[in-house]
Amino acid sequence: MADNRTQPRHRKRIQVRYGVDSPSRIAFTEDVSDEGFFIKSALVQKPGTILQIELVTPAGDTVRLEGRIRWAKKVPPNLLARVKGGMGIRIRRFIEGEEAYRALCAELNERFG
Repeated sequence: MADNRTQPRHRKRIQVRYGVDSPSRIAFTEDVSDEGFFIKSALVQKPGTILQIELVTPAGDTVRLEGRIRWAKKVPPNLLARVKGGMGIRIRRFIEGEEAYRALCAELNERFG
């Protein structure tokens, strides 16, 4: 699969809540960028699905957003530690906390270039 990202990704583990109708499932990010992030999870939805997502930044700010699944790979839960499984999310729009998310990405870009 071609890598179409225009922004650098940075490994960052942040707890997220996500779901189609409401953010009811819990998982963690594996990496983040200005345009989106990867949710590591054995429970995946189909590419193209719109998710409601909430996360709390390391600084304690709540970010609520809507994201579209760009790609997904279903992996059995017992293999998640060894195989990349989950969903690549592209941010569609922020509902709350855009400034906090952008600040997190800016900090990661500064720290890890």
